[in-house]
Amino acid sequence: MADNLKVLGQLDPAATTVTVLYTVPDMTQTTVSSIVAANRTGSAITFRLSVHVSGATANDKQYIYYDKSVAANDSLAIVLGITLNQTDVIKVYTSAVDMSFNMFGCETTEER
Repeated sequence: MADNLKVLGQLDPAATTVTVLYTVPDMTQTTVSSIVAANRTGSAITFRLSVHVSGATANDKQYIYYDKSVAANDSLAIVLGITLNQTDVIKVYTSAVDMSFNMFGCETTEER
């Protein structure tokens, strides 16, 4: 098994649209160390962050953050240690444009 520390995803999603930030590749397990949500506007913005096990459809139990507010021109650094299996998906949603997401962690790939 090989470990690869990396930027797992970067996204500037459209407003009011659920968007995939990251999908775990085949034959891989991922440990998410942190996610940073950056509000690039002069007004507060809310966001949602959800984990979809095996790519499951939307369900209330998947939310890690729901309508979490980030102040104008501010960032929220979320330090996690969540583990994901192949085909698990991280999705985000924002109430307005100009919210950036960056996700960092380690992918562990099975040797073939």
